[in-house]
Amino acid sequence: MFSTPQSDIVNLNSKSYKHIFFDLDHTIWDFDRNAEETLLELYSVYKLADIGVQSAAEFIEIYTRNNHQLWAEYHLGKISKDVLRETRFKKTFLEMGVHPEAVPAAFEDDYVRLGPYKTNLFPHAHETLAYLQSRYTLHLISNGFKESTEIKVSGTGLGKYFQNVIISEVVGVNKPDPLIFQHAVELAGTTKEESLMIGDSLEADVRGALGFGMDAIYFNPFRVEKPADIPMQIHHLKELTLIL
Repeated sequence: MFSTPQSDIVNLNSKSYKHIFFDLDHTIWDFDRNAEETLLELYSVYKLADIGVQSAAEFIEIYTRNNHQLWAEYHLGKISKDVLRETRFKKTFLEMGVHPEAVPAAFEDDYVRLGPYKTNLFPHAHETLAYLQSRYTLHLISNGFKESTEIKVSGTGLGKYFQNVIISEVVGVNKPDPLIFQHAVELAGTTKEESLMIGDSLEADVRGALGFGMDAIYFNPFRVEKPADIPMQIHHLKELTLIL
């Protein structure tokens, strides 16, 4: 089930990791599923069909594409939090042919208010984290925003697994900047050699950690083609219980 060569698994098990750092959104907290639930509710509340959004599924699909693109730009420091939030729904409504004056002004605020309270996690999240917590010290490093990240961690019962929850908005620097990884290992009282990063973002999580000198595993639940420079990947969280 683990998709790297057997030799990589042996090498992974032979390393003396003491601390494991996880990403949150799209790695443990199922962002897309939670977003879909929230948007279906808001589609009805805002009666979006009346302003020309005839398909909730198409609306969610276009939003998801736009949101992923904007988050990639945010990770790299190309846009601010405010630009991300101002753009993702406006761009989606306009792509669907909604007149600019008909775009609901409070839609983004309601989405941000409701979404973090959704509790869908990737399969076997609690089981896997409980297993790992018995063997390693666990931490979160999230590029998410402070208030929403804290709600997600608290509302899903994830907080009990993590010694530290490191939020880029608080630290003042985003993954993949090596400074946030440096801050994380210093806060944990460990070293990069004793640490392992697990996340879904090739740039922010995996290449960010690798560039810092920390080993990393790519969480790839949708089985997209793994780039050649990425040494390890998993498709299910439970695979971690087989290799760590």
